[in-house]
Amino acid sequence: MDGCDKKPTAGVQFFGGRASEALAQKIAAAYGTQLGKVRFLEFSDGEFQPSFEQSVRGDTVYLIQSTYPPVTNLFELLLMADAAHRASAYKIVAVIPYFGWARQDRKDKSRVPIGAKLVANLMQAAHIDRVMTMDLHADQIQGFFEIPVDHLFSSWMFDEYIKSIDSESLAFASPDIGGSKRASTYARHYNRPLIICHKVREVANQVADMTAIGDVKGKDVVLLDDMIDTAGTITKAADMMMDMGARSVQAMVAHAVLSGEAYERIDRSALTKLVVSDSIPLREDKPHSKIEVHSVADLFADTIRKVNEHHSISENYVF
Repeated sequence: MDGCDKKPTAGVQFFGGRASEALAQKIAAAYGTQLGKVRFLEFSDGEFQPSFEQSVRGDTVYLIQSTYPPVTNLFELLLMADAAHRASAYKIVAVIPYFGWARQDRKDKSRVPIGAKLVANLMQAAHIDRVMTMDLHADQIQGFFEIPVDHLFSSWMFDEYIKSIDSESLAFASPDIGGSKRASTYARHYNRPLIICHKVREVANQVADMTAIGDVKGKDVVLLDDMIDTAGTITKAADMMMDMGARSVQAMVAHAVLSGEAYERIDRSALTKLVVSDSIPLREDKPHSKIEVHSVADLFADTIRKVNEHHSISENYVF
């Protein structure tokens, strides 16, 4: 962006997209301010146009929006960024608690897109100067950007909760091989056993077979993952571990996508509790008596403050 080497002439402003308005309000409040006013003009054909109802000239603008489906949420963020750029904002920072399309981080078969790279290109084309996000599905997505990316982790939020679990039999588990690095990190940090599940998929979002590697019997198992979509994998893992002699099974997941029959599967499963962040709002019309939501507002507000004051954010990583 032109003028990035100049000192800002004004302050900091926060705006929330419609998909993340509740979280945006919490982040702004934790920072010590309020959300700015943005209005959305809706056309009869579904097209929409965001409009800032206050000047952003010379300010650093934080746009808070998770980009979970539908694609409207992503495009809304892009339009807001373009509007801020054309209104002469000093810098534009996209705060994306849940970075959608991240599962498309590589070509895993012929003739498919790398969706996460395309999203990165779109954000840069919309004049976004910095991205703040949490628990990317694949770490290498940071390299898709030519702008700074602050990749935060939900361990900052879950640490206090884990320390509150009163169990000498606590063990950490990954519901699949892909999440073994995360589970291994937790297991080492808390000096607890590690269990890894191996799953076989025949089609997307459907687990055909699963087995566990590690000592499950008598353990209070905590399943860890970056996201829970249809809940097929994590509920199957929980049920399997109880069948193998686990004393209890709960799960901690950063992003509660929860599509399809996810809520019903969780309700029927052996999971005693599912702890998630508020990066994606829960549906009010679905059962979620087992789901406990912890807010990431303080994490993002603290990171934003340190970035604005040019302080290190490394202490925001528990491990």
